[in-house]
Amino acid sequence: MTGNIPASEKTGLIVEADSGPGILHRLTGVIAQHNGDITSIGILEDNSAGARIYFEMMVPGPDALVEDLGRLEIVRSVEPVRVLEKIYGKRIIIMGGGAQVGQVAIGAVSEADRHNIRGEHISVDTIPLVGEQQLAEAVRAISRLPRARALVLAGALMGGDIEAAVREVRAKGLLVISLNMAGSVPDAADSVVTDPVQAGVMAVMAIAETARFNVQRLSRRVF
Repeated sequence: MTGNIPASEKTGLIVEADSGPGILHRLTGVIAQHNGDITSIGILEDNSAGARIYFEMMVPGPDALVEDLGRLEIVRSVEPVRVLEKIYGKRIIIMGGGAQVGQVAIGAVSEADRHNIRGEHISVDTIPLVGEQQLAEAVRAISRLPRARALVLAGALMGGDIEAAVREVRAKGLLVISLNMAGSVPDAADSVVTDPVQAGVMAVMAIAETARFNVQRLSRRVF
């Protein structure tokens, strides 16, 4: 009788436990017994003193899960917390040369503030980087970052393996905006924006639910 099954809800848990082989297996086993669908795991700390593990999951009846996890002899504490999506929300990543990254961040932070006041949750991450290999590795790593929705590449010259990395992450659904720069990266991006401040603004507008802006509907790519 499905009518008696409680609806699943997005739940965040921080579990403090012993460290060592098999600890994660035992924790996830209890979660599976409660029909928990784990969407994200982060090991916050793991050393000889113990481990702190953060779980995000969809689970019916989280209170019962907390009780059963707490009964494990390996568990020291279980703390329900708000999921990061509700606190930090979607993430925009800005990378490239320090001066250009700073200008893009001005636009992104200003626009994100406007939408966050209206109930949105958007955060902005920056990393100044130079070098083809370093940038290509950083672009590919974005596919492993939770909640990342858009990348802005801010620099004067990018191409080669960075272009290949851009095409790879775009194929996985990431929005990529490039400054109008030398090199082949602008050819691989979703949009190319000359003004770095405007690039930051457009990145936020593209992922905000409180904005009526869709990059895919634009009749041109370069601005």
